[in-house]
Amino acid sequence: MYTHLLIATDGSELADKGVAQGVALASRLGAAVTFVNITEPFPIFAWGGAMAGYAAGDEFAAYQEGGRQYAREVLDKCKASADLAGVRAKVLHIENRKPAEAILELSQAQGCDLIVMASHGRRGLGRLLLGSQTAEVLSFTEIPVLVVR
Repeated sequence: MYTHLLIATDGSELADKGVAQGVALASRLGAAVTFVNITEPFPIFAWGGAMAGYAAGDEFAAYQEGGRQYAREVLDKCKASADLAGVRAKVLHIENRKPAEAILELSQAQGCDLIVMASHGRRGLGRLLLGSQTAEVLSFTEIPVLVVR
């Protein structure tokens, strides 16, 4: 049925449920898994003030490093859960991309036949309405999506 699952996670509690569901499904099917964590572009509105040019460079570097460290922690946890379940898994961290776009492109590039993701991750109140990354993936994907609530 499914042989390669793409499991997207932002490290939130709800996304962890999606990881657990995806790993369990992959284990039952004998499928491989690719876990992905995406760091969004640096928020441009954070730049401001008289010293913006100088401060922004430091803030940008800190933002990138923080994103990398967080992704390592999240993806290491995902990989450990897959290893424990006997599921072949690899991990990818994508920087400076919008999550939905990165998930859609990666699913095609990796030859995935199912995307697993949570209905709402750590996206804020505005994303609880229409326009969430999950809704965008559902709107544009050509492969099935398992949405975990």
